[in-house]
Amino acid sequence: MPLVTRKSVADKLGAYLRHELSLAALVEWAESALMNNDFDPSHLTTIRDAVARIGAADVRTFGLAWEDCEQLLSQLGYSAQVNIIAR
Repeated sequence: MPLVTRKSVADKLGAYLRHELSLAALVEWAESALMNNDFDPSHLTTIRDAVARIGAADVRTFGLAWEDCEQLLSQLGYSAQVNIIAR
């Protein structure tokens, strides 16, 4: 698994929010990243905490709501935007 960076975590959250990645796949990725423990050392604590939170998202009491994603993205130095488009 490649080095986990703030951008790679933000990309995974973005894919989840766009329904390109299921919650189960996102959690699996996070759990794998935690086991490999290969995080960008310049932002180690922030990345590890965000990935740990994502890894617990499959537990009913934790979940992963829009607000959770916004908060995680903010901690990583990103923000989410929503575009409404006609089908």
